[in-house]
Amino acid sequence: MLDIRRIRTNLDEIKAAMARRGEKDFSLDEVVELDEQRRALLQQVENMKNEQNTVSKEIPRLKKEGKDVAEVMAKMKDLSAQIKELDGQVKEVEDKLEYALLRIPNVPHPDVPQGETDDDNIEIRTWSNPTKFDFEPKAHWDIATSLNIIDFEAASKITGARFALYRGVGARLERALINFMLDLHTGEHGYTEVLPPFMVNRNSMTGTGQLPKFEDDAFKIPQKDYFLVPTAEVPVTNMHRDEIIDEEKLPLYYVAYTPCFRSEAGSAGRDTRGLIRQHQFNKVELVKFVKPEESYKELEKLTNNAEKVLQLLEIPYRVVKICTGDLGFTAAFKYDIEVWMPSYNRYVEISSCSNFEDFQARRANIRFRPEEKGKVEFVHTLNGSGLAVGRTVAAILENFQDDEGNVVIPEALRGYMGGIEVISK
Repeated sequence: MLDIRRIRTNLDEIKAAMARRGEKDFSLDEVVELDEQRRALLQQVENMKNEQNTVSKEIPRLKKEGKDVAEVMAKMKDLSAQIKELDGQVKEVEDKLEYALLRIPNVPHPDVPQGETDDDNIEIRTWSNPTKFDFEPKAHWDIATSLNIIDFEAASKITGARFALYRGVGARLERALINFMLDLHTGEHGYTEVLPPFMVNRNSMTGTGQLPKFEDDAFKIPQKDYFLVPTAEVPVTNMHRDEIIDEEKLPLYYVAYTPCFRSEAGSAGRDTRGLIRQHQFNKVELVKFVKPEESYKELEKLTNNAEKVLQLLEIPYRVVKICTGDLGFTAAFKYDIEVWMPSYNRYVEISSCSNFEDFQARRANIRFRPEEKGKVEFVHTLNGSGLAVGRTVAAILENFQDDEGNVVIPEALRGYMGGIEVISK
């Protein structure tokens, strides 16, 4: 959420930032108008309370002088009624203002490239060369089906489209990757592991920016007004909602494995086969709480931490800087890590690493107290996939296949696979 004072004093700047994003489904002028209404109403309330205070001081004096206080008491009653009515108006305007503010996206960092779609993202670096074969590479869903390690038909029968059932070595590979990623991030990168609830309440989804704008994209449990987590970012960030953190404890690094649940609204016809776009998938998430002046340095470190997974697995990838039109609602700056997929003959996103600056912290009221006991400030929050597990499985199947349909297990994973080196029929 943006600071209303920032909008009030830098309206043209904020309008220009929203124009860079191509945002048109809200009105900043309406926000300013609501803010002016709220401030005017609050001033009226304050004036009436001051008048009420002045009148109340008259009552003891009049009584002491033996004068009738009925008229003064009537005025006090009338002022109380007016204040109550104005308080109701203030609440109504504040609710409208908060709702409007919650629908405004973050301001892009100046270094975010201008663009409309992912075609306008800028490649920053690559690691290793795209995998080449002297045969026609198969798609990961065909490899998985042939090896009998993922059953898409059974999952469809059990639930529906965009689900997967892992079996045998396939299930073990998924579990091995989760453990490998968690061990790497906790053992080498300094993250504290968290296993959070897989359901969250409305306040949590609002705090990280999924609500109110994207409620239709979420899986909801209406009996309790809970939501299945779309990412571990939601429960982990909300661990510190409505808290003031001592500066000496910053930065805070957390890593969490969760299944993730997404409706994938608007993705009809895209990646309908395989593991790339599922309603349920596993992910290992990295979340940071940092001081504002350190957040962009910390973003580089977080992105490198996610990259390390692919380097150890020896899977080719690239890092791209995301343009304004592809940035997403909450991010001020974002990198995507894209893994090479031979059957697609292109790179496919496997991780997004974002700096939200104080956008989520304002929504979730997460602050820190400077060591010199100065005024509390909002932290900056960051997060990134470290990595999406199903997409990593897909990348392994495609990049490590051979011409007989077997798949070689990356050396870094073999200790987690009980020494299995090759998945074969």
